[in-house]
Amino acid sequence: MIELHPTADTFPMLDNDELLALAEDIKKHGQYHPIMLDEHGRLLDGRNRLRACEIAGVEPKFATYDGPDPDAFTLSVNIRRRNLTKGQIAMVAAKACSAAEHKGRSAGELSARSVSEQAGVSLGRIGQALTVVRHASDLVDQVISGAMGLDEAYKTARENKAKAESVESQLARLREEDPELADKVVEGELSLPAAWAERKERAEEEVRQRRVATQFLCEVVPPLAQARGTDTVKLYDQQFMLTGRAITTEVIEQAMAALAEMAEAWREREAA
Repeated sequence: MIELHPTADTFPMLDNDELLALAEDIKKHGQYHPIMLDEHGRLLDGRNRLRACEIAGVEPKFATYDGPDPDAFTLSVNIRRRNLTKGQIAMVAAKACSAAEHKGRSAGELSARSVSEQAGVSLGRIGQALTVVRHASDLVDQVISGAMGLDEAYKTARENKAKAESVESQLARLREEDPELADKVVEGELSLPAAWAERKERAEEEVRQRRVATQFLCEVVPPLAQARGTDTVKLYDQQFMLTGRAITTEVIEQAMAALAEMAEAWREREAA
């Protein structure tokens, strides 16, 4: 089986009726134009003729392209031969450009500008087609076949792109706020909406804990400060202590350590 050149593979095959008609013509009148191969034996032009020869039982004729730019040759002869709209041409060109990018570039590499010149369509139209290739690849062949217009496919591609960028933005924000949850999304353990729901729960719990801690400290620290320099400590009497809240040397030491930690935390806040 002959390998297809990537650019030749961007053009659709004729439908079955058209292939049968071509096969009948070749059987009656012979093969007028040879099937063109590149220097590596890959098929550049004539995929339909090759299939028609197989159907007709005719030995196909081949020739080797010896020009400088096989990509330009393939685009040129196929675009001239087929009755394609500018949108179809732009999509074929964009698909060829994308194929060249994925298969590694060479001296005769395809760029958007070179493809634009070869295909005879504007860079803007090829840019739209490339957006479809990248963000709505399932619509590429529909545009090439004429089942869908480039403008309609481009609109869908733009919507897909916006959604993808929104997802990326949300994931980046999640990573800033909660790297652990972001990793779970990347690893497939959580969906992005589920991760944000969990993030919301964590944030609400954090607020609750801050509220409780703040209210507790407001209840404890100011009265302790007010007791300084008074006879409160001397008046302490164990018979009046609250159940489970006896004040011992150990409790006093722990309280002093807690106050030292608070003082350090406040210094860090003020320095920030």
